[in-house]
Amino acid sequence: MSRGLKTTIVILVALVTVGLITLPSLRQALQRVSGTQRTEEQARREVLQIPISTPTDANAKAQMYWLSPTSQMSLEASTIELPLSADPVERAKQLIVALIADAPASNQRTLPADAALLAFYIQPDGIAVADFSDALSAETPSGVQSEQLAVDSIVQTLGANVKSIRQIKILIHGQPAETLAGHLDLSGVFLVSSAPTAATSASQPPAASAPAAVGQSKTATPGPTTLAPKKKVPQ
Repeated sequence: MSRGLKTTIVILVALVTVGLITLPSLRQALQRVSGTQRTEEQARREVLQIPISTPTDANAKAQMYWLSPTSQMSLEASTIELPLSADPVERAKQLIVALIADAPASNQRTLPADAALLAFYIQPDGIAVADFSDALSAETPSGVQSEQLAVDSIVQTLGANVKSIRQIKILIHGQPAETLAGHLDLSGVFLVSSAPTAATSASQPPAASAPAAVGQSKTATPGPTTLAPKKKVPQ
């Protein structure tokens, strides 16, 4: 065996030995980095979702709209006590944060647990703008009904507790979105009115109080058609 080949083998053995020694350390370092990233993401989410407190907060009964415990196809009003601000903007923020964080049970949740309200304001004409994190779009189950229920829960909760809001525009991470999760059109604004007290179905909302939108679902369901009675022909 030549001296050059021996030297090459020795170098390769040394490199393998060094690799075996350092591999566990590298793995631990990668795990620490990954853990740090997860911790930072969790901390960011927790900061975004901390309860909002203002000097004018007072405990009040809030009417919230989550999924019905007996039907995943409709919303049901639940009355809970919350510290709510006298300022409409801060009050709306508090309600949306509670809508995300305080669902009575996981099967009654309408908005993803990871969703965060990034910004909220109300324009002088009564149009509110709610800016949500990407999780609202990414983690809302795709489908006309589930997306409609998510928006309805926001609209009806605000309608029941913040009287100065007439319409609402939903943004995703500061940008207009074409749809929520592939179906419900978010390009327009949603009308906000006093929310009904009975359970509300996404497929058949009450005509007088449902939160209609300028941009409706891209898969629209035609309404019932009333036929006029035929006139009798004189004999």
